[in-house]
Amino acid sequence: MTTSREVRLKRRPVGMPKPDDFELATVEVGAPGPGEVQVRNTWMSVDPYMRGRMYDGPSYAAPFQVGEAMTGGAVGEVVASNDPAFKPGDKVQSMFGWREVFNAKAAEIQKLDTHGLPEQLFLGALGMPGLTAYVGVKRIIDLKPGETIFVSAASGAVGQMVCQIAKQIGATVVGSAGGADKVAFLKEIGVDAAIDYKAAPDLTKALLAAAPKGIDAYFENVGGEHLEAAITAAKTHARFAFCGMISGYNSIEANTAPKNLVQIVGKQLKWEGFIVSTYWDMMPAFAKDVGGWIASGKIKTKETVEHGVENAASAFLKLFSGGNFGKMLVKF
Repeated sequence: MTTSREVRLKRRPVGMPKPDDFELATVEVGAPGPGEVQVRNTWMSVDPYMRGRMYDGPSYAAPFQVGEAMTGGAVGEVVASNDPAFKPGDKVQSMFGWREVFNAKAAEIQKLDTHGLPEQLFLGALGMPGLTAYVGVKRIIDLKPGETIFVSAASGAVGQMVCQIAKQIGATVVGSAGGADKVAFLKEIGVDAAIDYKAAPDLTKALLAAAPKGIDAYFENVGGEHLEAAITAAKTHARFAFCGMISGYNSIEANTAPKNLVQIVGKQLKWEGFIVSTYWDMMPAFAKDVGGWIASGKIKTKETVEHGVENAASAFLKLFSGGNFGKMLVKF
């Protein structure tokens, strides 16, 4: 038997999640059964979409169950195997985050070849957030060289990748982030105009100043005043890709629609929401393009790392207070 700790959903949060909505439990993990593999996690991811899984209702992802360990992206090492496809020491990816050790069927984990890159990148720039950015820019928006794109939460896990993929395409990038350090990072990665939304008295005016000829595209991570500003700045036939609206994830009351929503019609805007799991067909091209850009130093990444499964819930809560800079990770 192996002792492992795991984080469970203690109760469904109302509004902003609180530390006591989660609980840390200790369990005993037995030897893996026939066809199973035992893995000790080394890294896990916390992501804004997990907030939606804390509601008890239909969605694109099944809700977490109260009293049970939560799940999410993780990287780990095989410690015991009863399947010939895996051996101790193999690096693997899974959706069995939020715990230190687990047993799973071989089909529930994937062998990880890092090609010499840091393994945690496969939870961020080379994982779900990076693929989300790639899909949004390449498939949903279909960004072209010379176009101007506005990116909200531009220093976050997805946003920083959107900005850099757009620059590789040859676009002009306007990014919004909160705080001087995050704005400095945006400039470091080549963003043409960086807006500190916390310091800007009027975000719409700041965006119009940064993109006086308007924007051809908008990558939505935030919602609220960012969306309203993007509508005002949008050119005719601009394309909007929606992968998240973190400003409304913890709202108790219904979110207020942008006051300028009527402009969608006159400007003939194209809006499309998307879930990255619908676009696994783009994974080979994503791995080739983004993996190559990272390996050659054309794309840089920023991470915030918390240590230990006991701090996983705290890491998750920081996503909603601006406490993360880039991809938020937990190292075991």
